[in-house]
Amino acid sequence: MKAGIIRGIRNYSANATKLQSLSRDFRTDTITAPTDDMLAYAMSNASRGDDVYGEDESTVKFEQKMATLTGKKAAMFCVSGTMSNQLGLRTHLLQPPHSVLCDSHAHIYKYETGGVAFHSQAQVTPVHATNEHHLTLEDIVSEAVLDDDVCSAPTRVVSLENTKNGLVFPQDEAVRISEWAKQHSLIMHLDGARLWNVHAATNTPIDVLCQPFDSVSLCLSKGVGAPIGSILVGSENFIKKARWFRKLFGGGIRQSGFMVECADYALEINLPRLAKTHSQAQTIAKGFQDLGIAILSPVESSMVFFDSSSIGVSLDEFIQYVNTHADITISSNRLVVHHHISDAAVEQLLDAARTLAQQKRSPLASAIGQFGQIYQRRPSK
Repeated sequence: MKAGIIRGIRNYSANATKLQSLSRDFRTDTITAPTDDMLAYAMSNASRGDDVYGEDESTVKFEQKMATLTGKKAAMFCVSGTMSNQLGLRTHLLQPPHSVLCDSHAHIYKYETGGVAFHSQAQVTPVHATNEHHLTLEDIVSEAVLDDDVCSAPTRVVSLENTKNGLVFPQDEAVRISEWAKQHSLIMHLDGARLWNVHAATNTPIDVLCQPFDSVSLCLSKGVGAPIGSILVGSENFIKKARWFRKLFGGGIRQSGFMVECADYALEINLPRLAKTHSQAQTIAKGFQDLGIAILSPVESSMVFFDSSSIGVSLDEFIQYVNTHADITISSNRLVVHHHISDAAVEQLLDAARTLAQQKRSPLASAIGQFGQIYQRRPSK
């Protein structure tokens, strides 16, 4: 018993230290950790049924809640956003040849390990956003394959992303694209991994944001900070078929009640906190600009893309300096503000950047931003 108590104390201390470090970690919003309150809520409310059999009460209720919130008929809990995206696309795509049209910087194209080709045997048609912000109907029309040319893979799905690199996709443009897609019997999918941030930034209801799309994937571990999970929503028949593919993918979960209760807590408690993360991101962007550090993209939600070469400091040097002198963790030229980030960490990051800027070095040559690529990770060792 005594050994168990000692282990419990050590775990509590380690967890407290971890939460403190997360308040200074700007790498991404997927690193958020469950708080003691979230875990206590989940433990006290989670049912213990088998979700593969459809018998877990917490999961069934949460899926119904998500369907209502998004204005769709049905929802399915998944373990990750990559899985819910890939399940959504695989469920829509019936028989090759077929293609998915998306932004050239879309997550499903660049960061899901070729999943569209592997799972759905589909070609991806990456489209450059001519306005450097979001795809327009004109961008999509120019690249869509709508004829029966046997040399081409016909477009079957138009997949949009909101937010993409922290940028909010204009709702009126999404509606315009959706109306055109329906005229041509195309399917609309939304990678809404950070759609919660769009809601926080625009006050647009979630169901309105989802309305133009046949299916939507919403991540629960980004932004709102659940420890695991994503939700896929759509029609009843669509979700019924997606459940088969989820099982095929190895994504069937048995006692999932604890996971969904954590997610439910995250939506209720952390979703209202996103507005503050947007404000903190604006504070960082303005502070950087005042110091002469270039901001590469509009700050419309919780992300800040910067170029330290504008003050004569390489990205690697910037990362090392803020870590050594301010105990701030970043790993790229992208800062992501999440609900753990403290105001003190924001100020100390700016103080460290100010010290570097005061050295008044000559700007360095930089390729960041060329070809629309604003994301630069730390050089590998």
